Amino acid sequence: MDLSLSPEQQAFRTEVRSFLQDALTPAMRQGATLTSGVFAEPDVYLAWQAALNAKGWLVYFWPKAAGGPGWDAVRRWIFETECTAAGAPILPGMGLKLVGPVLYTYGSDEQQERFLPALRSGEHIWAQGFSEPGSGSDLASLRTRAVREGDDYVVSGQKIWTTQAQFANWMFALVRTDATVKAQRGISFLLIDMASPGVTVRPILSASGDHELNEVFLEDVRVPVANLVGEEGQGWTIAKFLLENERGGTGYAPQLLADFDRLTRATTLTGELADRAVRLRLEAEALEMTELRTLLEIEQGNPPHARSLAVKLIASEVRQGIEGLAIDAFGMASLQLPAERPFHAADAPALVGPPEAGLAAARYLNARAWSIFGGTSEIQLTIIAKAAVGL
Repeated sequence: MDLSLSPEQQAFRTEVRSFLQDALTPAMRQGATLTSGVFAEPDVYLAWQAALNAKGWLVYFWPKAAGGPGWDAVRRWIFETECTAAGAPILPGMGLKLVGPVLYTYGSDEQQERFLPALRSGEHIWAQGFSEPGSGSDLASLRTRAVREGDDYVVSGQKIWTTQAQFANWMFALVRTDATVKAQRGISFLLIDMASPGVTVRPILSASGDHELNEVFLEDVRVPVANLVGEEGQGWTIAKFLLENERGGTGYAPQLLADFDRLTRATTLTGELADRAVRLRLEAEALEMTELRTLLEIEQGNPPHARSLAVKLIASEVRQGIEGLAIDAFGMASLQLPAERPFHAADAPALVGPPEAGLAAARYLNARAWSIFGGTSEIQLTIIAKAAVGL
């Protein structure tokens, strides 16, 4: 996509490229590539996070009053595009993009002083404790309860599909503090120390063999009342604010375009595969235009809620299309899972075919989850129908 950038914006792009050339090490670039999921290993992304934090560019999507650099929509887009083109690791968003905005919007001064610096430094790694067995799409039916005893809540229940909980030292969670009122009104938002007695994390291996997801069991876990964000019963309001950040927004297109280019460089596509590739490329470029429109409208104070959700919906379809194309393009060479190739092993080439074929099957399987996490595609369509069409 060709944008007519102002001289100031061109200078900013040059500054970003210079920074990336100096700050992105070969180990970071390689670690970002050797993953079948979204995120690299913690040592890789934490090193990149530290470099961004030192530069003052880590939370570029936060307002200046909360510690962000105060960039406008175009500068954010330039930065995201250049990071993707340079092969930078993707940073987990559970802390920076989800609980961070919750804390600077709803958190107390003490909570902001305690948690935001540790979040930026990487001292605190966060997990999201929302979904439960039987309470995923119907989140308001959650059963994890928190009973107040003096200066603590005693929390008991179970969370599931908890991304990277095996690395997290903190989890933000929705809990039920009042079972006598309407379901949504009895929910509160707690910050839970994962080192607390009674917290147990058990792995859930995905179809690809990756360990990105977990179950978290909470057995009489004592959580200080000081870790309540907002007021009791305000959790549903906070959760809706958080989910708008998770489900909507921008930033998908640059990565999709980069992955598409990676695939087309690795193999020759002809016939029906070439036709599919052209269609996917056009869809990704159209998505990029939609993301830019969304960014500009947000900048003007008119957040297009329905379009933001459509961005995530379309990105899921394009992601699955790219990984499906890779499977068909690499053929039998793509049927290699991490059990046959050590996960994230830099010196383990594909057993058959080009190096990119080694993780094609795992990436394909992980891409199936794109239409589930952060709200299923069916939920996105329902919300879009209500918001945009009034159905």
